[in-house]
Amino acid sequence: MTATPLSYKDAGVDIDAGDALVERIKPLAKKTMRDGVLAGIGGFGALFEVPKRYKEPVLVSGTDGVGTKLKLAFEWSMHDTVGIDLVAMSVNDVLVQGAEPLFFLDYFACGKLDVDTAAAVVGGIARGCELSGCALIGGETAEMPGMYPAGEYDLAGFAVGAVEKSKILTGNDVKPGDVVLGLASSGVHSNGFSLVRKCIERGGSDLPATLDGRPFREAVMEPTRLYVKSVLAAMAQHPIKALAHITGGGLLENIPRVLPDGMAAHLKKGSWPQSELFAWLQRTAAISDFEMNRTFNNGIGMVVVVDAQHASAVAASLRDGGETVYEIGVIAPRGQGAPVEVI
Repeated sequence: MTATPLSYKDAGVDIDAGDALVERIKPLAKKTMRDGVLAGIGGFGALFEVPKRYKEPVLVSGTDGVGTKLKLAFEWSMHDTVGIDLVAMSVNDVLVQGAEPLFFLDYFACGKLDVDTAAAVVGGIARGCELSGCALIGGETAEMPGMYPAGEYDLAGFAVGAVEKSKILTGNDVKPGDVVLGLASSGVHSNGFSLVRKCIERGGSDLPATLDGRPFREAVMEPTRLYVKSVLAAMAQHPIKALAHITGGGLLENIPRVLPDGMAAHLKKGSWPQSELFAWLQRTAAISDFEMNRTFNNGIGMVVVVDAQHASAVAASLRDGGETVYEIGVIAPRGQGAPVEVI
């Protein structure tokens, strides 16, 4: 018996669709090009030369995803901002070491490639790279029939930055009396969405029409804020001792990661406002203040620790860069057996 010929497309992989996506991506990636890029999209590997202004460059890398926020993107057909989340989760982490993000690569995996959806996602990735001064120089699109439900995909991102060896932020010089500044988040960012989705499920047909002056879905899906340009500008002018990106684990678990032994952060409750979005989440989930601060960023997306004498100047510089800044606490000695953080 003569077997009927099978093509790769018959097996579920559309090479033509993949080629069409690459052509759609190229002009988006081109907008993100910066000094150091030697070869980007299209090759087997992307080439990047560390800018010559660095005397003793140390490379800093980070990788992350978007988590279950993607489930809402699928359900609500909102694909154009999750790419910004993807970039932000990695470049904000790289920034915490004092590093300037240099380049970014993405991984997009799906069961069946929808070129329009994938282009919307990558458009968000390119936008996030533009906003953080980071070049989108490569990535991978994987079409894997049977691996993902129809209409769904997964994302991963990888960022590499550089910092002068002498300027790496370690937090080792943080001392009692240092001031803790909080930079406002744009919303939930990209952590805690398993609970967010439960709240939406619990709300049923009685969801609020708007939150914080925006339609409900837009408020929930607001992408992670990119702090790169404003914080790098502030660091160029003033000494900063430590940074903490407030992601999974919230305020309670991320600030202690950048404090030396024997130090604790004492945050003042009410020193920053709670948005309508976070108030709705807390009310709907019926959870305590403690759980809010351990699950979500709760309104503070990045923490900056500075010497008290520089606090006003650093805050002013960050505000000039577009940030909303609150003085949310101080560093104090940690007592025997006491928590690393107190609110």
